[in-house]
Amino acid sequence: MNFHLEEAVEILERTPETLNALLSGLSPGWLESNEGEGTWNPSQVIGHLIEGEKNDWIPRLEMILREGETRPFPPFDRFAHLNESPERTAEEKLAEFKTLRQQSLDKLKTLVDSDTNLEQTGLHPDFGPVKLRELLSTWVVHDFTHITQITRTMAERYRDDVGPWKAYLGVLKKK
Repeated sequence: MNFHLEEAVEILERTPETLNALLSGLSPGWLESNEGEGTWNPSQVIGHLIEGEKNDWIPRLEMILREGETRPFPPFDRFAHLNESPERTAEEKLAEFKTLRQQSLDKLKTLVDSDTNLEQTGLHPDFGPVKLRELLSTWVVHDFTHITQITRTMAERYRDDVGPWKAYLGVLKKK
């Protein structure tokens, strides 16, 4: 196993600043670009990350520690952010995400330490038993997934503009 709590926190604490550096102050074209019908733009991804801070990672961690497998986690609405007010700027969302992430990390540090049994399990509504270590690992990789998604979406905006160089640009390769 490669998971180490301290290393996970290194990534989780950097995500808000990474997103701020990447997205703050950009023109609307960058923030509203997407990969087509049914995909999210960078601004919507930030909204999704905010929802995760409020309703996913720490609440599920607390359930594992408090209740184990006695009842499943409440389902997480992965699309709740699509109902948010469109008037919120990316900067406002980035600031909220930064605040919420810091609160989550503070809570994580009070709930989990080197003595915590990372093999404790909770009950996911779809997957069944999941380990605390798996939840924390997923939180980190979830951040990577959405950072990748944002950069891929932004690159997509220039797909036709790069001409023949598209053949050399892996970020534009369709899966």
